[in-house]
Amino acid sequence: MLSRQGDGFALPKPDDLIPLPSSSDLFLLPGRKALGLDPDTGDIQVVEALAVAGFASPGHTLSGLAAYAPAPGAPRLPLYAYGAVGYRDDRFWITASLVDKDQRQDFSGIPLSEITRNAHELLKKYPKNRLIRHLVGCALNSCCPAARNLALGRFEAPLPTSRTCNARCIGCISLQPEDAGFQATQNRIAFTPKPDEIIQVMEIHCARAKKPVLSFGQGCEGEPLTQTDLICEAVSTVRTRIPQATINVNTNGSLPESASRLARSGVNSVRVSINSSDPDLYLSYYKPVNYIFDQVKDFILEAKQNHLFVSLNLLYFPGVTDTESQLGSLAGFIAETKIDLIQMRNLNLDPEIYLALVRDKDLGPQTGLANFMKRIKKQCPWLGFGYFNPYLGR
Repeated sequence: MLSRQGDGFALPKPDDLIPLPSSSDLFLLPGRKALGLDPDTGDIQVVEALAVAGFASPGHTLSGLAAYAPAPGAPRLPLYAYGAVGYRDDRFWITASLVDKDQRQDFSGIPLSEITRNAHELLKKYPKNRLIRHLVGCALNSCCPAARNLALGRFEAPLPTSRTCNARCIGCISLQPEDAGFQATQNRIAFTPKPDEIIQVMEIHCARAKKPVLSFGQGCEGEPLTQTDLICEAVSTVRTRIPQATINVNTNGSLPESASRLARSGVNSVRVSINSSDPDLYLSYYKPVNYIFDQVKDFILEAKQNHLFVSLNLLYFPGVTDTESQLGSLAGFIAETKIDLIQMRNLNLDPEIYLALVRDKDLGPQTGLANFMKRIKKQCPWLGFGYFNPYLGR
């Protein structure tokens, strides 16, 4: 078995392999033949079969990608992360590590009929709320974990608000140009909810969930900071009635002046997404409109100054993110901004597309996922690692 690390291939280290977790997915990769290492000759060989990849269940971070040889004209892969998978002792193995034990997106013990029934009950009880109607569609059609949790009345609930975005991310999961070669995995929200529609969803969830987390900025919307006025109006109106909730905004952090306003309204957590703290690599993936990477840093600094809990949603790509140059840049960025947590999530994108962005860069030697996390922690000892937005308490 081989795993892909950037542009190269390597044998997985024993510590990189875990049994394929429950609720993971396996993919056949069209137009791609598997690569393996001949144990007798030590040569890489093409196997006459379709390559297989794995998407590890939420809470896990991939440390290696599937090794394959693409045929000419192979179609672009959909927006998932493609982990290296092997088979031994009657089970599948995958190159991944558990980074968060939270079970909020594990539905293995919950019948689909229960999710469906609860979702339809929400529709029946609140027929005029367009946001509930949209989220029920997300739960039943897109299998969105956050929307499913809203239906079940547990953990973290979504609050999509924005139809527009000020970035053109290559891997955007809600809007793709016709020439992208792959579809967006979710439909972007087609309306702007009213404050009372948002408030109703917040109150419904907080009345049922033990440790409620409410999050603006979902995969089915654009950039929530473009709706800062709406978010602040809804949160400030309801905050005293839901003091136990963690109210979070998932964002690209492009509008620094929004941070203090969010804090004053009652938001107490933000999660800022980046693929890299190298401005060039950040810009080549996010393709921002009317903002630059320095504004993202300014947003984080402003958020910390206003006592917000700040997570970094790091879109990790094995063989790129964990190289010496990227690690050094990120460690310096964390030391300067004093973020609280890194959410270790993989970049969901056809590997060939992302690697084309970095082929001219001298990234330096690779550290591997485990050493990457250890070295970041050593340089920034206050920092936590995880996968989900944490519940912060009252």
